[in-house]
Amino acid sequence: MGGQITDRPVWYYRGNEMMAVRVGHYKAHYWLWTEFGKDPNYFSFCPGQLVPNVTVHDQVNHTDAPVVFNINMDPGEKHPLSQKSGEYKNAMKIIAPIVDEHKRTLIKGEPSLNYCDNAVMNWAPKGCEDLNYCLPIPKSKPKLCYWDH
Repeated sequence: MGGQITDRPVWYYRGNEMMAVRVGHYKAHYWLWTEFGKDPNYFSFCPGQLVPNVTVHDQVNHTDAPVVFNINMDPGEKHPLSQKSGEYKNAMKIIAPIVDEHKRTLIKGEPSLNYCDNAVMNWAPKGCEDLNYCLPIPKSKPKLCYWDH
């Protein structure tokens, strides 16, 4: 780019779902989900990392009112902007049309990581031949995988 900084949206996807977008100084979360385990009584967040209504065990839909951070002022994303604040409203005036355009013009591609193949996922670390402990490599049979997200 000839040494120029290009200001463009950065999209955050999980599978086919747009979870968040960064535009300029702001990051808007449309879905939140911080999965550390199925049992919130057993799995917890690191001290200081729990942000109420942001670090959650269940996937939460915020598409009607995204959770927005000013990541220049809050790079750790610990203090969401109040939806009543002028800063939130101004940020969403910029972000919302960009998201609408993205969703309207997006041409979905074929996922390249949604396939499993036991031949590729075979355990055969370097040096296993020297130990005579390599597992036999199964025949390659790529198949669609289900990823729980």
